[in-house]
Parts: sequence; C-alpha cells; structure tokens
Amino acid sequence: MSRRDLLCDTAIQILAVDGGRGLTHRAIDREAGVPLGTTKNYFPTREAILTATAARMTALHRAAVDRLRETTPAGISAADVAELYPALLRRAVADDPTQMLAMVELYLEAVRRPGVREALSGMVLANAEAAAALQQKAGLPSTVRDTGLLDAYFLGVAISLLALPPETLRTVGLDDPYELGIGVFCATVPAAAPPRDRSAGPG
Repeated sequence: MSRRDLLCDTAIQILAVDGGRGLTHRAIDREAGVPLGTTKNYFPTREAILTATAARMTALHRAAVDRLRETTPAGISAADVAELYPALLRRAVADDPTQMLAMVELYLEAVRRPGVREALSGMVLANAEAAAALQQKAGLPSTVRDTGLLDAYFLGVAISLLALPPETLRTVGLDDPYELGIGVFCATVPAAAPPRDRSAGPG
C-alpha cells in the first residue's frame, strides 16, 4: 500500500469514528503512525484531504464492484440478486459500518466542496452502472436510473438503521434489515420477482 493510500484509509477510519470535526492533519498522522507533518506534505489543506479521501473511497468501491462482476455466476436469477441487498445492508450496518459512516460524512462535505462532490459522483455512477449490468444479467430490464434510485433508497435506510434507536425503528417499521433489503430492491427494480421464502435463503 502506498503512503498516500495509507493516509486516506486512516482518514476514512477517523471520519467514521470522530466525524468531520475530528479529521485533522495531526489526527491522521497520529492514527497512521507516521511522523507529524506527513499528511500536510501530501495534502496541504483540509479540503485536499477530503477530496483525496473521497477519491480513495470511490476507488475501493470500484474494486469491490469489479470483484462482484467477475464472480457473478452466469445463471444468476432475479431472486439471487434480491438476496444480495439484505446481505449488503447487514454488512454496511452491523458487520462493519466504517465505510457507511465515512460516506455519510463525505456526503455532507460534498454539499460545500466541489472536489468531494465530483469524487462521490464517480462512485455513484460506478455503483449504478454495475448494478444495472448485474440485474440485466439476471433478466431484469433495469436501467442506471433504476439502480441509482435503489442506491439512494439503500443509503437512506442504512443511515436510519445507524442513527435511530431500536424503539423508533420498531415503531416506524424499520426494524427488520432483511425485509428492508428486499423492500428497497422490489421498490425500484422493474418486474422484480417476489423474494424467496426467507427460511430458504440467507437472512
């Protein structure tokens, strides 16, 4: 791993744990275990850190998308694709929320910082294009507009699961991650097949 990638990966961790306010040159140096001043040499301003971090996250997502595309079996069905979304939601919220939390912070920064906005745009397009190709492979007539909406729904659901207390989630019907994952898929995918019996697949 390059020194630049190490610093960006460390920034992702800091964003997830401490939020945007905790992201400083000194904090990255300290957490990455590099001499003080190293981060400032690579990224002179805070905006440079945020833009590079957004670009790094985009690159990581593109790599994950490529791996998914390469390992997708030829006979994948619409039901198989639907089952991916509860698994993705569980991974993003319960297993390791680092990427999701950092992404939320970057989305907020993107409102005011064009460089961050541009980097996140690349991630959104890559995800939507890959998801559309995957769904088309499963025989669904999905477009990039469909899968872009699906990603937006997914992000909103994930943020709610991370931010709200369990009693609130129960009251508003957001307490079952499996059903939520299937729900966002079926709400946005044209002609989506009904999900399989939950007892027959991963939950």
